[in-house]
Amino acid sequence: MSKSDTLASRVTALAAGTGAWSSAGAGGGSSVADSVELAHALFESPSVRVLDTSNNYGLGESETRIGLAIREYGGVPDDFLLQTKVDRDMVTGDFSGLRVRRSLEESLERLGLDKVELVYLHDPENTTWEASMADDGPVAELLAMRDEGLLSRVGISGGPADMLDRYVDTGLFDALITHNRYTLVDRGAAELLTRARSAGLLVFNASPYGGGLLTRWPVAAGRYAYGEAPAELVRAANEIGALCEDAGVPLAAAALAWSMRDRRIDSTIIGMRTIDDLRATDALLAHPLPDGLWAAIDAVPLDPSTWQDAP
Repeated sequence: MSKSDTLASRVTALAAGTGAWSSAGAGGGSSVADSVELAHALFESPSVRVLDTSNNYGLGESETRIGLAIREYGGVPDDFLLQTKVDRDMVTGDFSGLRVRRSLEESLERLGLDKVELVYLHDPENTTWEASMADDGPVAELLAMRDEGLLSRVGISGGPADMLDRYVDTGLFDALITHNRYTLVDRGAAELLTRARSAGLLVFNASPYGGGLLTRWPVAAGRYAYGEAPAELVRAANEIGALCEDAGVPLAAAALAWSMRDRRIDSTIIGMRTIDDLRATDALLAHPLPDGLWAAIDAVPLDPSTWQDAP
């Protein structure tokens, strides 16, 4: 039995992301009332039992809203997983062990909790490997806070797959979040998923829509993840979208199912702003997908040079 098995048995295949839970969040943000209503719906949802946040989402507003929802609800349900992440100082860039401790203290204060079950080191691409793994660095501090009982399990969350490979290989982490690197048009995290699964980590795949590009068809030139989508990536998205249209399947349903059907992935994180987003996601989950669609999608040629971690 792997170290994450007991937690994995409780994690649903779908998780809700809170990156836009602020008045100025990604894509326009949301109201406090929207966030609290959605949190309460998630606490009672049979399909989503994981809420993912971070110290720096909305510069702390995401966690503040979650804390308000927790107080109004009367606590976090026992079978519900709330996970957060420790971050660098977004003004000074400080990513020291002391900053990581303060980051978690800020999160606990906002959430109104004494501990969080699962806490990730977030975006360590913003420091060096040597600094991250130093005796007084963020990884050591995160493990020390676990030993003190401020959290139960430690995770690693970030961007570049080859960087995350190194953290997975340390054997120190219980969970992984990768984002924008395992979608219908970007397979850059495929080896990372295999590595993490073999190591017994709980695996979360975030942003299967690539920041919104894969939510509708036809796909117009626009942004993928955090930058402009290359023309060849847009071409691949449109070719897959046309296959979905012929099969009577929304492109978003296929993009979501692509992640959720992969046995290496325990849970797929979808950003949600309002209760309508939860309902729309449930509808996508319920949409039937013909057996032949996946073989057709697999046959669409992809250009690795357009991926987030281009070789």
